[in-house]
Amino acid sequence: MKTEYRQETKPRASCGAADVPAPHGAREIPNRCEFPRKELEMKITDLHDLPKLRDGLGYLYVERAHIEQKSLGVVLDYPDTEVPIPSASLAALLLGPGTTISHAAVRALADNGCSIIWCGEGAVRVYAQGVGETRKGHRLLRQAELVCNPDMRAQVVMRMYRMRFEKKLPEDLTIEQVRGMEGVRVREAYAQAAKRTGIIWTGRAYRPGDWNAADPVNRALSAANSCLYGVCHAAIVSAGYSTGLGFVHTGKQLSFVYDIADLYKVETTIPVAFECAANPGPELERRVRTTCRDVFLVQKILQRVVPDIARALAVDEPLDLPSNADPDVEAAIPGGLWDPDHETVEGGVNYGGDDSGERPREPEGGAEPVDD
Repeated sequence: MKTEYRQETKPRASCGAADVPAPHGAREIPNRCEFPRKELEMKITDLHDLPKLRDGLGYLYVERAHIEQKSLGVVLDYPDTEVPIPSASLAALLLGPGTTISHAAVRALADNGCSIIWCGEGAVRVYAQGVGETRKGHRLLRQAELVCNPDMRAQVVMRMYRMRFEKKLPEDLTIEQVRGMEGVRVREAYAQAAKRTGIIWTGRAYRPGDWNAADPVNRALSAANSCLYGVCHAAIVSAGYSTGLGFVHTGKQLSFVYDIADLYKVETTIPVAFECAANPGPELERRVRTTCRDVFLVQKILQRVVPDIARALAVDEPLDLPSNADPDVEAAIPGGLWDPDHETVEGGVNYGGDDSGERPREPEGGAEPVDD
């Protein structure tokens, strides 16, 4: 998407259960109860009806605006206009400072597989996240298995490092050796970008508490990387993985986001940041975000993230589940129950016997399901 919506006025206050007047100069937002009942029930129950992540749009960053669910969909509700949000095809909606969003809008975005990410100004820091585009847990279970097994984790780390290099690396290298080679690769990428743009590069420097203390190129790098984190974050959650179970990185709720984003920085965010910083002008961070969006589209980042994760984790995709056992078809379908002998037995079944006290046989698909 090439259009970025940004509102510099104060955020408008939404009305709650009582009639609360809006700030001076702003239109009042109607109570949720005033919306037509049909509007509130718009929902996609079968997630297979949503566009594939690889076919969707990247991200939209919004600040100082109100987001509401209206009869025709989710909109940016400004005092003088409404801008529709393509929620079904948008991978991530990044909400910056001064943004308010209604309960109905959050629900509609979640139902349409659009990840909501609450972030700092300029999309620089992530504070919270919404749900993804799948209800299945098999990928998360596989990710957890790999993280918890030191030998398997080491293999994933080596694959992730090797994926960053164009040339095939020798098989007998250690993680320490490859980590050193990666450091050289990134340092050379900075040096080449600086030479190409004429920027004097003194090294990566970022002060979390003092954003403006950094030079333009470092601010541009932080802004560009945050955009990439947002896209990778949305793809990871949408595919059913955990953002916190990292392999190369560890100890943070976004460790796996950093793992995946590092696959693309040299070809995307580094050149974008140096090019934007080399061209003087206002709103550096905004220019970085819009340029990143175009570059991510050209480089097909959204199309690549999920297959690259599968390649790094050596995940074999399971066969499609029948519709009556696929939680992506219906959220109310119960999952399986873990069993030490059979790994998984059917869920939603009463294993306590019938009213006569007779213990039932192991279910073979004919047992009567019960509500969890």
